[in-house]
Parts: sequence; C-alpha cells; structure tokens
Amino acid sequence: MNKMNDIQIIHSDDAPKAVGAYSQAMHHAGLLYTSGQIGLLPEKGELVGDDVESQALQVTKNLSAVLKAAGATVSDIIKVNIYLTDMGDFPLVNGIYADWLGEHRPARATVAVAALPLGAKVEIDLIARACN
Repeated sequence: MNKMNDIQIIHSDDAPKAVGAYSQAMHHAGLLYTSGQIGLLPEKGELVGDDVESQALQVTKNLSAVLKAAGATVSDIIKVNIYLTDMGDFPLVNGIYADWLGEHRPARATVAVAALPLGAKVEIDLIARACN
C-alpha cells in the first residue's frame, strides 16, 4: 500500500496487475473504490476461460483479494456495478454473485455493455468500507 496524501493505493499480488493507468483500488476516508475486475488469472494476465461462469467466479476471487488487501471483506461492500456483454447471462452471474456474498446484499446496478476489455463477458467494480 502506498500513500498519496490521505489517499491510499491498494494493491494485491493475488489479483491481476493493472494493465493501464489505474490502480486496483483506492482507499479514502474509510471507503474503498475498486477498479473493474474481469476474469483474469493474476499469475498469467489471461482470461480464465471463454465462458461467463468461469470468468464471474474469477472476478469474485480477484475482488476478494483486493478487499483483503484493504482490510475488508464482502460484508463491507456497499455498492456494486456489474457489466455484462449479454444480459442472457444475468441469471448465472446473479447466482455466482449471491453465493459470493452469502447473506450480505449491497446496493447494485447491472448493465449491458457492447464490449469489455480482452473480450471478457463480465466485469465488476465496487465500493466498500475499509479498515486500512
């Protein structure tokens, strides 16, 4: 974790490295703002698979790693944005999302998009409270 004034850059080696001019997450005033995660394997920087199920599962792993690096868990999530290239995938992704969160139910938006980086089928970003 690096400090920039009262803003902290959050990084986890267990989540994919940023491939552009952004950070995995930023922490400010007790809140964590994550960048969108797609289903990249951290060690390879490649999509885990071509199917939305494997990608959505990897996204939850990546986000969990970033949350952990900030001293947070899924129960600290306040708001989630889900981006899908096919709304027909909503029921499957919604089930994976619900399993990931357990009983916790943050605010959420799910939107269809024309395309995502590297041909991904799902991307998720979130806002959470953080302890660091």
